Amino acid sequence: MMKSLMKSIFGSSNERYVASMQKLVSQVNALEDQIQALSDEELSAQTEKFRRMLDEGTKLDDLLPEAFATVREASVRVLGLRHFDVQIVGGIVLHRGEIAEMRTGEGKTLVATLATYLNALEGKGVHVVTVNDYLARRDAESMGQLYRFLGLTTGVIVPNQNEFEKRDAYNADITYGTNNEFGFDYLRDNMKHERSQMTQRPFNYAIVDEVDSILIDEARTPLIISGPTEDKSELYVQIDAIVQDLDDEWYEADEKTKNITWTEEGTDAIEAKLSEAGLLETDNLYDVENTQVVHHLDQALKANIMFKRDTDYIVKDDKVVIIDEFTGRMMEGRRWSNGLHQAVEAKEGVKIEPENQTMASITFQNYFRMYPKLSGMTGTAATEASEFWDIYKLNVAEIPTNKPVTRIDEDDQFYKNTMDKFQAIAKSIREHNDKGQPVLVGTVSIEKSELLSRFLEQEGVRHEVLNARQHEREAHIVAQAGRIGAVTIATNMAGRGTDIQLGGNLEFRMEDELSDMPEGPERDEAIARIKQEIAEEKQRVLDAGGLFVLGTERHESRRIDNQLRGRSGRQGDPGLSRFYLCLEDDLLRIFGPDTLFSRMMNSNLEDGEAIGSKWLSKAIETAQKKVEARNYEARKQVVQYDDVMNDQRKVIYEQRAEIMDSEAVDDVVVDMRHDAINSIVGEACPPGSYPEQWDIATLKERVEEVLGLNPPIDDWLEEDTLEPEIIEERLQAEADREMETKIAKTDPQRWRSFEKSMLLQKLDFQWKEHLATLDALRQVVWLRAHAQKQPINEYKQEAFGLFERMLDTLREDVTRELMTLRIADTAPEPVPAEILAGLPDFLTGHIDPLTGLDNSNDGDGSERRAAEFGALAGSVQAAAGPGGAFVEDPYADKNVSRNAPCPCGSGNKYKHCHGAISIRA
Repeated sequence: MMKSLMKSIFGSSNERYVASMQKLVSQVNALEDQIQALSDEELSAQTEKFRRMLDEGTKLDDLLPEAFATVREASVRVLGLRHFDVQIVGGIVLHRGEIAEMRTGEGKTLVATLATYLNALEGKGVHVVTVNDYLARRDAESMGQLYRFLGLTTGVIVPNQNEFEKRDAYNADITYGTNNEFGFDYLRDNMKHERSQMTQRPFNYAIVDEVDSILIDEARTPLIISGPTEDKSELYVQIDAIVQDLDDEWYEADEKTKNITWTEEGTDAIEAKLSEAGLLETDNLYDVENTQVVHHLDQALKANIMFKRDTDYIVKDDKVVIIDEFTGRMMEGRRWSNGLHQAVEAKEGVKIEPENQTMASITFQNYFRMYPKLSGMTGTAATEASEFWDIYKLNVAEIPTNKPVTRIDEDDQFYKNTMDKFQAIAKSIREHNDKGQPVLVGTVSIEKSELLSRFLEQEGVRHEVLNARQHEREAHIVAQAGRIGAVTIATNMAGRGTDIQLGGNLEFRMEDELSDMPEGPERDEAIARIKQEIAEEKQRVLDAGGLFVLGTERHESRRIDNQLRGRSGRQGDPGLSRFYLCLEDDLLRIFGPDTLFSRMMNSNLEDGEAIGSKWLSKAIETAQKKVEARNYEARKQVVQYDDVMNDQRKVIYEQRAEIMDSEAVDDVVVDMRHDAINSIVGEACPPGSYPEQWDIATLKERVEEVLGLNPPIDDWLEEDTLEPEIIEERLQAEADREMETKIAKTDPQRWRSFEKSMLLQKLDFQWKEHLATLDALRQVVWLRAHAQKQPINEYKQEAFGLFERMLDTLREDVTRELMTLRIADTAPEPVPAEILAGLPDFLTGHIDPLTGLDNSNDGDGSERRAAEFGALAGSVQAAAGPGGAFVEDPYADKNVSRNAPCPCGSGNKYKHCHGAISIRA
């Protein structure tokens, strides 16, 4: 009671915070007349003036009022748009490194120009992050006009650009791009072998558009760069055939987690079927020998039971294409991991592509936390404010609308079953359509959108369907959804990027109707006519009640529902929103409370009858909160596990950077060699032990294997005063002399270049293998919960031990390669072009490490050739010739994958054949 009274008197904390910025807004407004008086040249010169002031020690905060006033006036002159006062408030929030929640239609893209310009003055680069390539290109072009007028450079990052284009874009003052492409470029940069090949600059400041979609929804899954492994397509086909013939009583499915467990009867039955097919190594399904088969079996079962065609994916051009659950878009080039995508391909009978192995990965949480300053904007962030603060330390500020919202949000209508609900929806749409009111319908899947389309056809209502199948026409369909009598069915409206303007969109009508008309008086007349038609049509739509937003069911996240609702009632326009629900909706069926079902069924709801109540809306909101909390836990778990890997990733990437920046790495190589010798001696001659206890045979074997030496260890043992430390010192001295002799035979510059290249190559290989090990560990560590142990703590402990072992292996591997190297006198042979055919592709993905689900919002379809990575690596690879004599590797500059079959046709892996390292004299 007291809290409500205080709030009514003093306002909420958010209202007080927004009010506190009015002083700055007044300062910006006070400068407007002064800035308006400047000529175009003088206005553009403001940028150089501000930069001189920064060089002299002025702070960005002190420049804010004049810089914002400059951007506002430049926007009026270049774009014909003047920032509202609430947009100035939004710009201040972004500059302070916070999240600005602004309703749909309030001009967030224009708001971003304020903070972007101010922070770009430092010359350190500003990244503006969008959810898809279309928005990145559109905003870079439209807002780029403003920045260019003020003397700043703009770049855009999109898939399939070459290295030089990307580097130019990142070196611009302002860089637009998608969250995926920024993250993948970071990973790609840390796979390169020369600093000059890296494209990104040190991070400075990022503004994230649709921040809830990027930092919350997509943050459930990390970005992954992967390469293909061996082909197992026949195994997938065999197991899929078995899964297709299962009894429903043999397994239990949990739709909440998309997990499936076998019953006792099912385990016995599946063991019999797999044994009959000859797929089991032993009789017991869960013996370690059958691990691979069990994994494939689980994925096949999940693909057949949990993943639905036209909901989770579609089949296009004989390929399985994932559908993004948040936007309804196709994600070309994205694939589920851990064999799930292959299992779905086997289910659908299309070509099965090979599985992939992780080469590099990072979560969005750890990627964006690398920015010293981060901010974001969206229409819906308040419901996730606690998560934004917990994970990113970002405060959410709710910015008031420029004009009061007049949209009417009606109570949800509840029906007994799906058919009753869709009949009622179709009837309601027809009624509103008859009076000319435009209707935007939100569905949750392609299947539901096409079902509703059939109902509307029966009602005789003309309509457009926007889903993954009509992806190419997306912008045109959305842009005209506010015209008189328009009915638009959209799979999801999150991140569409195109405003629905009542009466129609001038830009798209000009594109559709005047694209072939040349510039001149006739075109000007046509534009004036279209503007007049739009104005008249807008008034008719306003008289009909504005845009009617109709939701066919509630999404598991309240934010997605609010995004749909927010399409109506922009900039003070009238509007209406209503959601239709039933007991068969996934949200209520899976997550709704039991009391909800029992009360509804006991109410004897008649077929076709609807009810609506505050209690019902509250129950639905409770179900949504339950799902949001579960998703938050899933995201937090991903962060906790990736935090462990992130510490190790930083060590590896920093080590790579040091190696690339060094003129020579001989001191690093020497330290590695001495550490490897220390380890070898320590294993065979433990400290504090007696000579009689030493394993001299193993010591000799390991010295020959790793160092390629045969020192007189037996003679040393005859000395009474021999200690392990003395053996270690002598071996180090022998190894050092051998290396000095070897180095003396080569050109010093070439040797230094070779050492750097080889060291980076070995580091990358061991890191890749370590990532695969951590992936496997993450899959099984949760089982330790049965022993009353915290899985994350177990993971931390195991991961640390694995990292230490990886470093030990790296030191030994580098030492072995250099010590056993033979200098070749022969020139390399030319490699036939046909040998290089069929090199594997490298794929970018956005994969959940626990479920294998892909959560990418921006499917770019890009696949990087192994040749691209090999060329960037610049590594020197060579191989052993006949009889153990080493010769120059004829394939050294052909970028052959280390694990690929050797091009010589020996049948061995490249790394065990011509991939053994050497260099020419």
